[in-house]
Amino acid sequence: MAALKYAGLEDTDSEEELPPGWEERTTKDGWVYYANHLEEKTQWEHPKSGKRKRVAGDLPYGWEQETDENGQVYFVDHINKRTTYLDPRLAFTVEDNPVKPTTRQKYDGNSTAMEILQGRDLSGKVVIITGANSGIGFETAKSLALHGACVFLACRSLARGNDAVQRILGEWHKAKVEAMTLDLASLQSVQHFAEAFKSKNLPLHILICNAAVFGAPWSLTEDGLESTFQVNHLGHFYLVRLLEDVLCQSSPARVVVVSSESHRFTEINDSSGKLDFSLLSPSKKEYWAMLAYNRSKLCNLLFSNELNRRLSPHGVTSNAVHPGNMIFSSLHRSWWVYTLLFTLARPFTKSL
Repeated sequence: MAALKYAGLEDTDSEEELPPGWEERTTKDGWVYYANHLEEKTQWEHPKSGKRKRVAGDLPYGWEQETDENGQVYFVDHINKRTTYLDPRLAFTVEDNPVKPTTRQKYDGNSTAMEILQGRDLSGKVVIITGANSGIGFETAKSLALHGACVFLACRSLARGNDAVQRILGEWHKAKVEAMTLDLASLQSVQHFAEAFKSKNLPLHILICNAAVFGAPWSLTEDGLESTFQVNHLGHFYLVRLLEDVLCQSSPARVVVVSSESHRFTEINDSSGKLDFSLLSPSKKEYWAMLAYNRSKLCNLLFSNELNRRLSPHGVTSNAVHPGNMIFSSLHRSWWVYTLLFTLARPFTKSL
């Protein structure tokens, strides 16, 4: 009882009544959390019952949800001309009591991006996502933005990037999203992008290296390198190195490299076991699109592992992720055969 008294939990009879100094709040997507003003901390569990809750249903007629300059959700009652930080739906909460997942299987192939982020408030976080105007990159950008993050869509085409921005704003008009030009096939463009971002004097908490080409015919970039290798790996490598100082200054921060399971089906060493640079940027005669893609994904994985080793002591982690086999996106657009294969596999694979 002494411990309960010290924590201020013995003052009320009801299990659902909050102790002195506690306040009930909600996130943008309706999850209830609890603020302890005495200790200046927040938590998802009710301080007495230990239960998690979420609000049920839509806002009452005449109410609108807004966000202040600090990222705090508040509510406007247009009928009675008043504002409040108290969600009017808190009287109708439902208990969140899902089956606790095992450590090995918290999420599965049916999990959506919005489900992964459920209940998280990313206000104040700054994110860069390459290739964010379509496919996996767009879904990632939208999900992070709708949970409060400030997201920069790094796209080769600024017009398509701005179109993606408008689609996100169409879902939430106060989303913090901006398109910027980044052509990974040009190391000069990568440098200009990094300089433009740094000029904004913002932190960088998450850098997602997502953009890629697949099945592309052989071509050289303006830097004289095979395009699949440069777009999928070297351009991202250069981008991370240019933004490394900002990431470290913003720690805790992370880099996410979108790789692929196909990295297993290739090799980048010669017969003596040494790195063969001619395999990374092959001539037209030695080029095979699928192998070039696999090699670039292997480079992604090796880079991510080494980056984590070097930067994790500075508060920056790096992870490589396999997003799923043959996801139907614009990745297969280079050849009609790949489009046919992806179309046939579509009913059996994870959706965007």
